[in-house]
Amino acid sequence: MRQFYIFIKCELGRTYDVASAIVDEVEESRQVHSVSGAFDLLAQFAIPLEADIGRFVNQKIQTIGGVKDTQTIICFNAFTSDRGLGET
Repeated sequence: MRQFYIFIKCELGRTYDVASAIVDEVEESRQVHSVSGAFDLLAQFAIPLEADIGRFVNQKIQTIGGVKDTQTIICFNAFTSDRGLGET
């Protein structure tokens, strides 16, 4: 699977609608976070290796009502830890 993230800028007042649509309707979504800054959402996706990321973004994300702009971040490697959240 190819992992990537998309920063999403939403129309005013539509952030929660867009986040819900991604979670409910886009099977390839893994996580969606509301964020501060130039964009409103940061969403993680995973698609098959042979799939076209550009076509996915264009057809499945940019067409969601309330999406104003996107910026795609393609991942090369994932580094993980076996530590749980909340440990001190």
